[in-house]
Amino acid sequence: MGSLPVLSSPECAPGGQGPRVKVAASDLAPLFDAQRRHLDHFFDRLDLTQAAAFAQALLDAPGAVFFTGVGKSGIVALKLAQTLASLGFARAGFLSPVDALHGDIGSVFPGDVLVLLSKSGASDELLALAPCARAKGAQLISLTSAASGADCPLAAACDLNVHLPLQGEVCPFGLAPVTSTAIQMVFGDTVVAAIMEARRLTRDQYASNHPAGKIGKTLIFMVKDVMKKQNELPLCKEGDMIMDQLTELTSKGCGCLLVVDDEYHLIGTFTDGDLRRTLKASGPAIFNLTVGEMCNRNPRTITADAMAVEAMEKMESPPSPVQFLPVVDHKNIVSGIITLHGLVSAGL
Repeated sequence: MGSLPVLSSPECAPGGQGPRVKVAASDLAPLFDAQRRHLDHFFDRLDLTQAAAFAQALLDAPGAVFFTGVGKSGIVALKLAQTLASLGFARAGFLSPVDALHGDIGSVFPGDVLVLLSKSGASDELLALAPCARAKGAQLISLTSAASGADCPLAAACDLNVHLPLQGEVCPFGLAPVTSTAIQMVFGDTVVAAIMEARRLTRDQYASNHPAGKIGKTLIFMVKDVMKKQNELPLCKEGDMIMDQLTELTSKGCGCLLVVDDEYHLIGTFTDGDLRRTLKASGPAIFNLTVGEMCNRNPRTITADAMAVEAMEKMESPPSPVQFLPVVDHKNIVSGIITLHGLVSAGL
């Protein structure tokens, strides 16, 4: 190895004492324009036949699919491995090229696929790993920005090479992998999307591998999982006097009353907003009004088996948003209430 330069300038060190450095919008504009041109170069010149062959190899893999790379390409490889694994179609994982040469290659079996990511196609660690993986019976696929040939020895060591055309890096020196890694990520994720379509992945299948987080809650939570029920419901009869139901209206934390008959069929809803409007319009006469006289007899409703995210969409739909939905069955019998606050509290 050559000698590394010694940096003595305080401006180059973290927390340097030099003048404050600023980045202006005018500085960013040409860089984003350059990045757009580089990405357009990639899209215009990508060989879709190679891309399709890569996607088919992943679809047809009889064993596991491993991704590997060094440095920033290794980080992209890890992300792609995790994304493919999340689909549940194949065992997928990241294989560190260094650790592989010190024992971890034992996880590779005949029929497995090893995808090697390298901008240069000449990474020493990957060139050392390739023949060892081949000896284990793995199929080797390289993703490189160097075209196949003398300048890309990794391509020669693999069964398939996909060329990811790179015009340049958006870097003052043209060296930092700030465009090449973006291309790797875009390419890999797009192929994963193609695999999802080819396998006709359903929402339920996807949800089964995402039980937590925003994705999981959106795909898994149903109305019955987050609704209030039984003693939590703010119920009243249509003949009840409005002023006699103030405690029920305010104590259940729903901001409304569900007006039901003796068999719990939903008749309508009465909200705290309805109370204010009735008080303003009727004044003292409100003491003589029943809930049934002033309730909304055509409220939005939802069923217990609907997805919770559907309830949120229904609440936010025109003509105006609402804060709750009565939950009813096919006979219009009330079984619960779902509130916007409850959905937000559940992480949706």
